[in-house]
Amino acid sequence: MSSNRQPAIFLPHGGGPCFFMDWTWGPADTWQPTQRFLESIAATLPERPKAMVVISGHWEEPALTAGAAAKPELIFDYSGFPAHTYQLTWPAPGDPALAAHVSALLQSAGLPSATDTRRGYDHGVFVPLKVAFPEAQIPVVTLSLDQSLDPALHIAAGRALAPLRDEGVLIVGSGMSFHNLRGYFQPQTAERARAFDEWLTAAVESNAKQRNALLEKWRSAPFATYAHPREEHLIPLMVVSGAGGDAAGKRVFTDEPMGAQISAYRFDG
Repeated sequence: MSSNRQPAIFLPHGGGPCFFMDWTWGPADTWQPTQRFLESIAATLPERPKAMVVISGHWEEPALTAGAAAKPELIFDYSGFPAHTYQLTWPAPGDPALAAHVSALLQSAGLPSATDTRRGYDHGVFVPLKVAFPEAQIPVVTLSLDQSLDPALHIAAGRALAPLRDEGVLIVGSGMSFHNLRGYFQPQTAERARAFDEWLTAAVESNAKQRNALLEKWRSAPFATYAHPREEHLIPLMVVSGAGGDAAGKRVFTDEPMGAQISAYRFDG
């Protein structure tokens, strides 16, 4: 294992373009702790990544699909926000060769995979990474979810992609550990979100065999389907866990924006 091996990180991408607004569904400082966490990531890495593979909760395809555009455009897939948030820029280059490598690794593991030469960066990609890597110089390959949202399949995908970490590639899962839009600011949510987050953190901080077994059965967690009425924002964590190696993961950030606890997780093993 290289001493410069990149970690695999699951991070919260916030709500829409929240880090670039004076307000968002609450006080202006709602997302400041999350923003500070994102801003801190680059300094904690063993070295500057050669590239990033980013799994976003906002892209689903019939097969795991790697974005292979050389110059991906931004996809403003949010609505109802101030006009300036549709003028954001983040011109990080793509990496078609790495996209092909990602697809080949997945296919070698027996997983259906494809590439897409037109796909740009959705807001699950460019919003948090514009905060974490504002210089936009590190090449990025995006990876879709499989539309089955099968936890075991996505854990297997992470295992297949784990060798990239020794090639200097940072693997990022971009989602939310709590994602119930109707649950925000509701009186019952704080306790329920904390219960789910406690379970999720205990699962992530277990050894790999136990961790992945628990994550495959995430619906058995307390208030699981309240935290995730639909699980697309949780599934990127499955890929990150699969890529995380044998060692336990670690919760590296937590906060309660809009009355619901969210967390970020990191795997260095």
